[in-house]
Amino acid sequence: MPTQYQTDNQMGRWHHMRQKLVLFILGFTFLVAAILPASAAFDSRAKAAFMLDVTTGTILMEKNADLPLPPASMSKLMTLNMLFEALRDGRVTMDTRFGVSARAKNMGGSTMFLNEQDRPTVEELIQGIIVLSGNDACVVVAEGLSGSEENFAKLMNERAKALGMTGSTFANSSGWPDPNQRMSMRDLGNLATRLVTEFPEYYGYFGQSEFAFDGRAPDNRFNRNPLLKLGIGADGLKTGHTDEAGYGLVGSARQGNRRVVFVITGLESEKERAEESERMVNWAFRQFVQKTVIKKGAEIARADVWLGDNEQIGLVAAEDISLLLPALEQDNLTAEVVYRDPVEAPIQNGQVVAELLVTLKGLPQVSVPLVSDRDVKRGGYVPRMRSAAAVLFRQITGEAPGLN
Repeated sequence: MPTQYQTDNQMGRWHHMRQKLVLFILGFTFLVAAILPASAAFDSRAKAAFMLDVTTGTILMEKNADLPLPPASMSKLMTLNMLFEALRDGRVTMDTRFGVSARAKNMGGSTMFLNEQDRPTVEELIQGIIVLSGNDACVVVAEGLSGSEENFAKLMNERAKALGMTGSTFANSSGWPDPNQRMSMRDLGNLATRLVTEFPEYYGYFGQSEFAFDGRAPDNRFNRNPLLKLGIGADGLKTGHTDEAGYGLVGSARQGNRRVVFVITGLESEKERAEESERMVNWAFRQFVQKTVIKKGAEIARADVWLGDNEQIGLVAAEDISLLLPALEQDNLTAEVVYRDPVEAPIQNGQVVAELLVTLKGLPQVSVPLVSDRDVKRGGYVPRMRSAAAVLFRQITGEAPGLN
């Protein structure tokens, strides 16, 4: 048992009680992480891939997900994260204007078509990075926030480490090819999830279909994300392509109450990238169903109390418990309650005293905390003796506490 569920063993005969029960599907929402088995995973044509159901925290598939690879323009998501954090902290506003250096103006590849006379706002730069994939816009942001792109890359690396992005290193703000510019698909997926959940006020820009700064280059104003026009709930995030990296995409889509984020890279063409992305989104929403298995406050089992003014407590769910399940296996759930038996008083209402281990065939177990449904004070002499006698009797006779 985990340490938080244990108490001092004063009797020498206490043990971990495991109670098996069948769960019946109900209908609400609690976030529970799980990893689906390889046999159920999507067979991607990408060199590396990662897919997460954001709503439940369930990893739907992964392929070479921790391999550091050239991210191309997908690494612009880290530049945007740095800019969004600066906005959140009040270091800049959407109306803040940045100058354009010769270095920024002369960046090759995808561009916002900036020149040295421009002073774009932060809002314009966000659109230039997201919609136009502007390398020049990334350099403007890097220099505007940190003085130089080199300093900005150092800050990117520090921030990535703090965010737990262990498969990422940065040499520049734009994803321009460099042997030190690397990201894993897991890091990109987790970063995309952060942008969705932590910065909802800016996330809408990822679904913007076109942007022409100051009316320039109107034929090159369109968002490169191939999923935005398909009507499948896609609303972000970023494409990427270089000869070294191949074609990649960090995408997100929402249907009903569910949102998924996925990352693919190493594909051979724009067409293959678009087809693979649509296949992944359709698979994620068609092959899995989110169902509530237990409602908040539902009593799962009862546990004996040691030396308290009550002999038993109810073990209840602290929140609604919802799982993402493969559609063909959704009705085949079993679970068991695990706790230190008996539970020693004093006990507070809502105190975690047990865990519920949920099992679905082919999936790893999911652990959910269970809490006490009441306060239990440490009893006086008579209640303590009565409690001790009751517990000893149950242990001698093998009688188990009741289940619901």
